[in-house]
Amino acid sequence: MNLQELKSSYGHIFEAALINEIMQSGTYKEIPEGQTMMEIGDYIKTMPLIISGAIKILREDSEGDELLLYYLEKGDTCSITMSCCLGQQRSEIRAIAEMDTQLILVPVGKMEEWTKTYKSWRNFVFESYHNRINELLSTLDKVVFNQMDQRLIQYLKEKVRINKSTIVKNTHQEIAYDLYTSRVVISRLLKKLEQMGKIELHRSYVKIIEL
Repeated sequence: MNLQELKSSYGHIFEAALINEIMQSGTYKEIPEGQTMMEIGDYIKTMPLIISGAIKILREDSEGDELLLYYLEKGDTCSITMSCCLGQQRSEIRAIAEMDTQLILVPVGKMEEWTKTYKSWRNFVFESYHNRINELLSTLDKVVFNQMDQRLIQYLKEKVRINKSTIVKNTHQEIAYDLYTSRVVISRLLKKLEQMGKIELHRSYVKIIEL
């Protein structure tokens, strides 16, 4: 990790002095695609700043079924992680690398210190809370108000945007997990989209043609 990479992701948000402090205090990590970087029940002592790649944030119900809440991308952080850090609470979410991801882990002590010292950091924290709350409300709206076929199309579009590829490398079961439904329902809806000429179905991936 070098200073230039950090500046390209956060230089428009933070002043130079804060960028230098992040470089000195943060821990650089590379998370390979598919690896769980945070598990439900973990104590959290650091907060991630995403340099490149994407992390998907999932919530689990009492029966172990998952629901995709939102993605973290370049320039983002996770407000739920922030809350757990500052409150010294266990994590209530699972974080998995959607693709190979580079990030910096900021110690909780520095988070509190920078909130007092840097206005840009305070603004970043407040804006992160605002953005994540909006994304959670959007997820809730989709679950409550949207039909599953609409949710599936939105999910596939978001996958294309995040990965910058028309190939969605997920099985029907994995998509069902993310959308909190059954594999049978997803397979039926995907087949319908294929018959409409919008996608091509393959053994372990979906090719998007036009959505």
